[in-house]
Amino acid sequence: MNDKSWLQRLLAKKLILGTSLGTALVFMVLGVIFWGGFNWSLEMTNTEKFCISCHEMEENVYQEYKETVHYSNRSGVRATCPDCHVPKDWIHKIQRKIQASNEVLHKLLGSIDTPEKFNAKRIELAKHEWARMKGSDSRECRNCHNFESMYQKAQKPRALKQHTAALQAGNTCIDCHKGIAHKSVRHLLTDEELEALEAPNPELAKANATLHLFARDLLEAAEKKEAAEQKAAAPAPVATPAVAPATSSAPASTGNAISSVNWAGIEARKVTLFYPGQASIEWIHSREHGGKRAFTKGDRCMECHDQETMDMGQKIVTGEKLEPTPIDGKRGSIPVDIKAAYDSENLYLHFSWPDTAHVPVAFADGGKMDPANPVKLAMMIGTDDPEFTDRAGCWGSCHDDVRNMPGTPDAAGIAAYSEASRLNIDKGLTKYLGESRTEVSLKGDTLGGWDKLKSADEIAAELAAGKFLDIIRYQVGTGVVEDGYLLDERKMSGGQGAEFSAQLVDGVWNVEMKRKLTSTVAGDVSFDPGMVYNIGFAIHDDFSNSRFHHVSLGYKLGFDNAEAEINAVKQ
Repeated sequence: MNDKSWLQRLLAKKLILGTSLGTALVFMVLGVIFWGGFNWSLEMTNTEKFCISCHEMEENVYQEYKETVHYSNRSGVRATCPDCHVPKDWIHKIQRKIQASNEVLHKLLGSIDTPEKFNAKRIELAKHEWARMKGSDSRECRNCHNFESMYQKAQKPRALKQHTAALQAGNTCIDCHKGIAHKSVRHLLTDEELEALEAPNPELAKANATLHLFARDLLEAAEKKEAAEQKAAAPAPVATPAVAPATSSAPASTGNAISSVNWAGIEARKVTLFYPGQASIEWIHSREHGGKRAFTKGDRCMECHDQETMDMGQKIVTGEKLEPTPIDGKRGSIPVDIKAAYDSENLYLHFSWPDTAHVPVAFADGGKMDPANPVKLAMMIGTDDPEFTDRAGCWGSCHDDVRNMPGTPDAAGIAAYSEASRLNIDKGLTKYLGESRTEVSLKGDTLGGWDKLKSADEIAAELAAGKFLDIIRYQVGTGVVEDGYLLDERKMSGGQGAEFSAQLVDGVWNVEMKRKLTSTVAGDVSFDPGMVYNIGFAIHDDFSNSRFHHVSLGYKLGFDNAEAEINAVKQ
């Protein structure tokens, strides 16, 4: 009789390669214990607490991360260190943990054990992480965010444009969002490194893809309610008082109005003029401008920024960006209602905007840059012929080297230029168009091209070809109307002229302009009602001068054209 129990016999049963069942069970239990312990230790090293257990992380990047939206936000959802830096799927997670052994080595070696050492290696560390995220199509970002899950109507126009373009071109999250959780060192990359790192990947491109358009009844209702509230809160239109035409020889005074247009029957286009600081066409092409890629591709400025000019102006006027000499108390933006009309002979424009309290300027005598003029209104009009006008309006004329801009030359530099006598520089270098220069540098240490004038004959040919901007400027204080054009410089003389009337009523400026549709004078734009034109506006309020004004983005002016941002209605 066999004395072994059935259990002993079962465990002694031979399996594959002569291994007994008992032995297999022992190894299985040990495997489970090992696997459980391995995964437990893996997860223990995959927590924010572990990540900041060394002072290298806790005292540096963690402190920066605590100031960002990924740490604290209105939804209460926090993205911790491993959410962004450790893959969730097992295979990639193990690969990342193996890579992290090199980081442990440098911890032991003390390579980054002080803030000074860490900052010295920050760009190198950042490059490694950017390359990893680029190579994985920003996999960890996409655990929470996904292009095709984004809802169009919940995004601002700029975000919508850029996300859609990125999806279609094959860009990934990290291409644009470096420094979103830590101190940005993107500016330390060379232009070549940046272009290579942020180049789209054709394999990721989805040419016809768009962000989601699914129905959101609650959001749409909220949008309608907000629009109704804004309309109700808007100031009632103030009728333009009867005032005499202002011309280049006579100031405005009480008298007859310059038109019989029924402005009450024309819908206004709200345009928010904003304080631009030292933003130039060169800056628009720089790495500091997040929309550089979209702009160079041909997208218009207003398509991205039309609804955020108030925020842009506030950031600049306070000196947060692009303004080295902020004027304390100056408003960052001016909301302007613009109406347009025309008849067989004339174009009419009506402007209405709130006045502002006087804010003394510390660097101007008496606190006023232009004491004779509390307000100046200006506009530039052009076709698509001048470069950048189709997308930026008059912004293509604002260069880094004109007066009061970062690259403006000193007196010695101007005197050293052999052709300087061809420019009227009594009050400094004025705006100009690139068509008047042999070269305009958009990047590098020296920006612009003020000292690269084409010959007089070449500039005359550009003028004849329509590569200019028509300028009209009205000085409310003196009643002077200036009409000219911009090409090699600002030339404020000649032209067919324009008439203006203006009045300040209950804290609101109302200005009306009348201008002939056609002209034979060089530098004047003649309007064809079947075409669309580029137009931009500037207001020098509170006795301001030079670049210390408020400006608009570039808009389209049309005639009985509902698609134009500013639509002139036939009278």
